[in-house]
Amino acid sequence: MTIPSFNLGLVLPPFLGSRPGSMALQSPYVATPEEVVHRFGTTPTRNEYLRGWLTLRQELRNLGIERGFQWVDGSFVEDKERRLNLPPSDIDLVTCFERPIGLENNLAWRAHAEPFDDTLFDPGYCKATFHCEAFYIDLGRSGSSVASLSAFWFSLFSHQRDTFQWKGVVRVPLGDATVDADANAELTRRGYA
Repeated sequence: MTIPSFNLGLVLPPFLGSRPGSMALQSPYVATPEEVVHRFGTTPTRNEYLRGWLTLRQELRNLGIERGFQWVDGSFVEDKERRLNLPPSDIDLVTCFERPIGLENNLAWRAHAEPFDDTLFDPGYCKATFHCEAFYIDLGRSGSSVASLSAFWFSLFSHQRDTFQWKGVVRVPLGDATVDADANAELTRRGYA
């Protein structure tokens, strides 16, 4: 399924059809990185943010994070330019990840990830460096913790901040660098190398 058009509120619809109920027809809408670039890369500012997002994805792969997915959300997946005559200020991002193979143990994972607490795992650093306000859900934590964090982040980002309007988000799988190759090529073609 492709990412749907904006609704009358200039946001992604939370579901398609007359009522929610089919996972195939409701948010989060599954898309490739290339589809995200084509759908939301409509201005130079947005393309710059997308380049930062793809760079952050590569940094996560460098850390060994290739399994899981990201929720791309916030005003980046709205038509904020038409609604408020302003560009989005960043890409809001929640990365739900599986720990790298061999680092499933809590102590091993902490030792591996701790050097990145002030960089890749810091939303402020990620916003300044990659134009992404990045948050994380470690799928290796307890089931109740994962469920609580997922409910928190999804409910927060599935509503518009100023109007509380219900809206959709986009889900993009993680993976090796080949997943992002076409998106990177498209941004390079647009002059965002």
